[in-house]
Amino acid sequence: MTIQGKVVAMTGAGRGIGRATAIYLAARGARVVLGARSETELLDVAKEIERAGGDAALRSTDVTRRTDLESLIRLGRDRFGSVDVIVNNAGIGPISRFDALRVEDWDAMIDVNLRGALYGIAAALPVFAQQGKGHVINVISTAGLKIVPTMGVYAATKNALRTATEALRQEAGAKLRVTEVSPGFIDTSFADSSITNPDVKAMINQQKERLAISPNAIARAIAFAIEQPEDVEIGSVVVRPTAQD
Repeated sequence: MTIQGKVVAMTGAGRGIGRATAIYLAARGARVVLGARSETELLDVAKEIERAGGDAALRSTDVTRRTDLESLIRLGRDRFGSVDVIVNNAGIGPISRFDALRVEDWDAMIDVNLRGALYGIAAALPVFAQQGKGHVINVISTAGLKIVPTMGVYAATKNALRTATEALRQEAGAKLRVTEVSPGFIDTSFADSSITNPDVKAMINQQKERLAISPNAIARAIAFAIEQPEDVEIGSVVVRPTAQD
């Protein structure tokens, strides 16, 4: 039951949950392979990890491009010799009411939240099959567990990924572990960086100020799933503020 020495590739690693998780896992001995669109943010995370004595590799990664995910996995193998875990964490949430007709935002959420995670799975599975073991962790959302106005398309992308994750778990056999982690309100810049509707952004930020918990809570949940013995799978974890409905 250890994280020491495991190679963990992660998307959305430049900020928020991804950043917190990368730093937390590296502090516990994992070697992390960082992917995000902003190389500047990735360099900042890598420097923090390395200053603390950890190991990190990074590559600018746009999850809407399948070749970027393949390159991220290849970087992990080239740098560290293997990839034990992929954390499909990248996500966006430009939420709005349906009648706002922000169709480009709908397309973007489908591309990043669903297609991006599927590309990560596609990049990792051949490597896991060759190694005879591996672990897929998909970061989903409590938005798919309680459906509310403005979050229709966002929740739909997350529930599509939830369905795909469960199907993968059933197909996986004894050597591949599959985990879904559903965060609730987390204290990140997610709303400011994702939401394009100013009224919705203000509403979400007000809720965040009232409810949000640290992204380290998600980092601990991911670490818990990884550190289990190879024959133990944590299938689903929901992590939310105690005050969240």
